[in-house]
Amino acid sequence: MLSLGESQHYNIDIEEKVMSAQAIERLKSIMAALRTPETGCPWDLQQDFRSIVPYTLEEAYEVADAVERGDMADLRDELGDLLLQVVFHARMAEEQDAFDFNDVATAISDKMERRHPHVFGDAAADTTADVRRNWEEIKEAERAAKGEAADNSLLADIPLALPGLNRAVKLQKRAARCGFDWSDAPPIFDKLSEEIGELKDEMTAPELSPERLEDELGDILFVVANLARHLNINPESALRRTNAKFESRFRWMEAKQEEQGSDLSALNLDAMEALWQQAKKHTG
Repeated sequence: MLSLGESQHYNIDIEEKVMSAQAIERLKSIMAALRTPETGCPWDLQQDFRSIVPYTLEEAYEVADAVERGDMADLRDELGDLLLQVVFHARMAEEQDAFDFNDVATAISDKMERRHPHVFGDAAADTTADVRRNWEEIKEAERAAKGEAADNSLLADIPLALPGLNRAVKLQKRAARCGFDWSDAPPIFDKLSEEIGELKDEMTAPELSPERLEDELGDILFVVANLARHLNINPESALRRTNAKFESRFRWMEAKQEEQGSDLSALNLDAMEALWQQAKKHTG
């Protein structure tokens, strides 16, 4: 068992610690300068927590993209961009005397040690199932300590802000814990056909309802997310791959048509489809 009081706990020597601290302090100083009234950056000074959130989410997705491409140089840069978002939020909070970056780092360090008693304490956890069970029990104890009302639902604590497909998968995984799930993938195709049929029916209804159309399309996407889960595929990753594939093929079509001294808008749909088939052969 590791001792929290021993320097070798983190297995980093003094020089590396100093360099890491200097790098973080430099970044914090840069953000402080950017947010200094009168001498700072006009754009940075105009921002608040809400205005920065879209950039925070965007940087997280760019990290995921770098991982997907296996580009370590980009991953380093994108992680830096994401770290900047943390520093940005912490700086704005510090300006309000709410908390600062050190408080953020301390809070997550405390949480990680608290939620890993099998590493930093005496608890036993020999399997990932044990770890998950301990994690959930500790989270429940934390909520109780804060005086929060206990939410005993299996669906508790699934963030609303998650991308829709990923949140669908998390909801389905939680529901599966009590057996509310298909045993394998094939029956899901029947459910998918059923939902597609309901969308078609709604499209031909005497009175077209945008809300009902949205509901039925959402049902289809939810089933698709479930299918992805049973195939052990992340639906967001799958869609990103398809987006990249579409972009590659479409750009090939544009370049091919440009070679002819024209652009895609000059072609009819049949001609575009023929060019698309060529693009598939050349781009994979």
